[in-house]
Order: sequence, then C-alpha cells, then structure tokens
Amino acid sequence: MTTTEVPVPGTDTLGRLESEAIHIFREVAGEFDRPVILFSGGKDSTLLLHLAVKAFWPAPVPFPLLHVDTGHNFDEVIEFRDRVVARHGLRLEVARVQDYIDDGRLAERPDGTRNPLQTVPLLDAITSHRFDAVFGGGRRDEERARAKERIFSLRNAFGQWEPRRQRPE
Repeated sequence: MTTTEVPVPGTDTLGRLESEAIHIFREVAGEFDRPVILFSGGKDSTLLLHLAVKAFWPAPVPFPLLHVDTGHNFDEVIEFRDRVVARHGLRLEVARVQDYIDDGRLAERPDGTRNPLQTVPLLDAITSHRFDAVFGGGRRDEERARAKERIFSLRNAFGQWEPRRQRPE
C-alpha cells in the first residue's frame, strides 16, 4: 500500500480479528441456549466483554457473566466488575471458592494459592446454570498448552480439554 491509499475499514489485521470475534459471538448467541462469558475483571475477559458489547449493540449482551471469585481479588477488581455489570445492564453469576472451603468441598492449599481451586466451583456453576457454551479469554503466547487451543475448545464431561477431538478451523 502506498502512502496515498486509504485502507478499507476492517481490512487490517485487528479489524479482521475483531470482525471474526463479533461473528462468533453472534453465531453462539444464535446456536446455543445458555452461553456465558467468564469474567475475572482482567484484561482478557474485559476484552471479551468489550467485543460482546460491540457484537450486540445497541441491544444488551444476551447472556450473563460468570465470575469465579477466589477470595483473593483486590477490592478494586470487584468494584470494577460491579461497575461494568451495572454500566452495561449485565447479569452476573458468582461462584465463590470460599464457599467451597467453608463447607468442606475444597481445602486450602499449604501454599495459600487459590487459582488451582477454581476448577470445581467453575464446573459446578456451569452445570447448575446449565450453560452450554462458555466464552473464556486466554492469550496463546502465555502458555505453550494454550497455543494448541482453538476457537471452539471441546471439553469432556469433566471440563477437561481433549485435543484429539478438536476439529480443524
């Protein structure tokens, strides 16, 4: 492209990626009964929510957010989450790791970290709310295993990724 050419909107790399993401949100909303967006308040989930808002604007996002609260979040993260939910008129479901520790379904780890404890509350929330599609954000450059993930990441009944069942995209 020369300096005198004007790029067509949406044809640059970011524009194409954004268009693809918006298309996926709309397709999932049309094909699934109970989708949900995982929302931690971090940069990946905030971007997913931003794309979902764009996909359905001016209508509200037609499915809820699910936050798995470790109990170790900064107060500012919870405040941000609640402001975003209120600003966009979203529904929020919260699964709390502390509830699982309190009633004995999970035990605190010796090292004090709770991130590994999120799996059971997450899977229970997906089951109890009957969510049939889950949007989650993860950058492929963060971890080698994520680089193999696809847009549609098929899971087994226990929520485990099964790479051999992945379809080409």
